[in-house]
Amino acid sequence: MDKLTEIMNWKAQEIAERIRPVADHELAAFAQEAPIRGSFLQALKAPPRLAVISEIKRRSPSAGQIKDLGPSIEQADTYLAAGGDCLSILTDNKYFGGELNDLSSVTEKFKAQKNGIPCLRKDFMIHPVQVLEAAQAGASAILIIVRALSDQQMTALRKAADLAGLDSLYEIHSEHELERAVAQDAKIIGVNNRDLAKFTTDLAFSERLIPQFPEHVVAVSESGIWNKEDAARVRACGAKAILVGEALMKAPDTAQLMADFHNA
Repeated sequence: MDKLTEIMNWKAQEIAERIRPVADHELAAFAQEAPIRGSFLQALKAPPRLAVISEIKRRSPSAGQIKDLGPSIEQADTYLAAGGDCLSILTDNKYFGGELNDLSSVTEKFKAQKNGIPCLRKDFMIHPVQVLEAAQAGASAILIIVRALSDQQMTALRKAADLAGLDSLYEIHSEHELERAVAQDAKIIGVNNRDLAKFTTDLAFSERLIPQFPEHVVAVSESGIWNKEDAARVRACGAKAILVGEALMKAPDTAQLMADFHNA
């Protein structure tokens, strides 16, 4: 069993007691808050420079403990001050040390201060109830891992996200997964440079796949990006944005690394 399968099997067990039918009106009630939360898609499209999705991640199966992090809002403030375009906030506990409160505490503070940036709920989504939780926690977007889901599951998640006014980031790792994401009319597609079976990274995945994206899709390169050279490499193949966690979490000078990424 590879790691992604293991995680998805656990996630199904974890949310089993929370699964219930989610009515359209429950999700649609959050659509009116979309302008307050901010558009994840537009935040990635807006800058002429390379956009940066800064990730709040305490640990991971591949890296172990990344940072002994206090309240997530502290890291969020660091990213905001450094000029991050969006946030990705891990809410999976077992494998990544996160929780839903890591997301809601950030979005609540952003809302109160009226100075935030759009936030992605980074978790292993299976059921629309998780989309409802994301909307309740103030997320602007959800993650859809193409390899881990059937077409029917993806359609249900996308419908729920659309109703709630959330964007969907489709994550792929192969040509076949790209085809499946495009068939879902994905607006944002991220190439995970990490093989989720082996947990090794190679930017060549972005270089191979991103040039095959439809022109209207916002291309994101995820994982394995450590410095300006890496960022320039994926931008050269068409990436509009990068998603970076470990490098920014460990950076001695977050603002400088963020500037390097933006100017790649």
